Amino acid sequence: MWDLFATVRNRHSVRKYQADMPVEQEKLHAILETACAAPSAGDLQAYHIYAVTSVAQRAEITAAAQGQSFINEAPLCLVFCSDPQRSASEFSARGEALYALQDTTIAAAYAQLAAVAAGLGSAWIGQFDEQPLIDALKIKEGLKPVAILTIGYPAELPELSSRRQMKEVVTLCE
Repeated sequence: MWDLFATVRNRHSVRKYQADMPVEQEKLHAILETACAAPSAGDLQAYHIYAVTSVAQRAEITAAAQGQSFINEAPLCLVFCSDPQRSASEFSARGEALYALQDTTIAAAYAQLAAVAAGLGSAWIGQFDEQPLIDALKIKEGLKPVAILTIGYPAELPELSSRRQMKEVVTLCE
């Protein structure tokens, strides 16, 4: 069993997937269960997740994401949508503008780490045209697509990217 630190260190953006290896239902369930366990403002879970395995729908997601072809190659895409009105019902304008977005991205990050812990690869995609994605998945009115995660068995692992030094991104306030 991997610990959290090893999982985080081993997370890479995978853009090449094994075509003949679908994500098993028990792994998909574990990933979604982990996403739903993520913390959220007021425990409202102001998000909705679309789990897409259909080849045709993945092709539409690829088109909505400016043709990023690796999306169509992944056997699974998770589309995370915020539900601003759900959050606004409890937290007014700040909930609508911020908390729903935070809830959604935290759930997506948990799902991405769960995928790595399950021996899968993933990539986070934020570059897409909203309306074609909404149309392709028939996303419920009021939901706002925030992120797409591609998930599958890696065909190759990318080279490690350089990271900024901690002292560049952290200020210790003592």
